[in-house]
Amino acid sequence: MNYFIQQLLNGVGSGAIYASLGLALVLIYRTTNIANFAQGEMATFSAFLTWQLTDWGVPIFPALLLTVLLSMMIGAVVYALIVRPVQYKDEMTIIIVTLGLFLAFNSATGAVWGFLQKSSPTPFSKVVWTFSNIRIAAELVSFIAVLMGVSAGLFLLFQKTRLGTALRASASNAQSAQLSGIPYTKMMILGWAMAAGLGAISGALVASRLTLDPNMMGDVVIYAFAAAVVGGMNSYVGSVVGGLIVGIAQSLSTSFLFFLGSDLQMVVPLALIVGVLLIKPEGLFGKVVAIRV
Repeated sequence: MNYFIQQLLNGVGSGAIYASLGLALVLIYRTTNIANFAQGEMATFSAFLTWQLTDWGVPIFPALLLTVLLSMMIGAVVYALIVRPVQYKDEMTIIIVTLGLFLAFNSATGAVWGFLQKSSPTPFSKVVWTFSNIRIAAELVSFIAVLMGVSAGLFLLFQKTRLGTALRASASNAQSAQLSGIPYTKMMILGWAMAAGLGAISGALVASRLTLDPNMMGDVVIYAFAAAVVGGMNSYVGSVVGGLIVGIAQSLSTSFLFFLGSDLQMVVPLALIVGVLLIKPEGLFGKVVAIRV
């Protein structure tokens, strides 16, 4: 039983990582109606910015705050210069552009900092509590607290403020939003900036748990997409719950389904994605959108 509980907690730890990036994916989808396949590489670039600042002697929390601000500026510039010109193109064009951004950020990270693995500082305590041979890390508790706080903040922003309403209206119907006096372009820039800033937080969380290198998000982004799809691409709470489901499913399956092994771990998120799309396509916490024609 202790072994099962320990694997369950390990799954929660992995799920927290997936949920952190899943939140950024849901944020950019809800604000711009675009699935950004470069979100993981942008988060990696931000994680290296945090590492560079701390390497120069900046304390971790000021370094993280400065990285969030720089990442928001990068996200805004990326939308204004690269994404906006193809905003009204077909979906395949937008997908190709975000995949191009994926390659660009990955190459830029490697060109600036190299491909050698680095150790990233963590903003949280490394204390580990032990109860009946079950290990609970203070870092994990901090991860969950940050995720819940961010999720609650995003919910309040989009449901209780005029800015959140404007962002949702812009993503839902660009023409109607503009006719209503909403500055559509500014809302899209803000959406990309917010997602990049949230991605910076995600990158810092992931880098503190994994080894920092330009390809660290390669697998994480797939699990993050699974978390977002399982929970619902338009639900922040759903992305957190989806991340925990994916993390726990991965941990338990690799611990008890020995035939999977490390090479077949990717089967778990793919199976969850297919299962949810077949049973509840909008996700566990998603809502069905009715369109009048």
